[in-house]
Amino acid sequence: QVQLVESGGGSVQAGGSLRLSCAASGSTYSSYVMAWFRQAPGQEREGVAAIDADGTITYADSVKGRFTISRDNAKNTLYLEMNSLKPEDTAMYYCAGDKGWSLLHDMSDYAASDFHYWGQGTQVTVSS
Repeated sequence: QVQLVESGGGSVQAGGSLRLSCAASGSTYSSYVMAWFRQAPGQEREGVAAIDADGTITYADSVKGRFTISRDNAKNTLYLEMNSLKPEDTAMYYCAGDKGWSLLHDMSDYAASDFHYWGQGTQVTVSS
């Protein structure tokens, strides 16, 4: 089992940048498929980006070219570098993890229910 703690959220103006981090506990972190999801008020939780144990990466179309997901297995940490932020990126961002499978599809094909382990979330607010 892994425990996840997000950090790095905040308030920025449109066009700005933020870097989210997700610290994971547990010795088998490197074998997990990890992802970032986000949820705006009144909306479904949607996948933003994911990276598996082999380094395969997938992004939601809405963030391609602006967001970069990465992981540092030595530090048990997942990152999300967010650039050119837009007001529509405003949401609570969650780190998620699971094990035993690899990424084979686009981010749009993965649901929150595919991931068993979740952090508490970090708020990102982008003002226009």
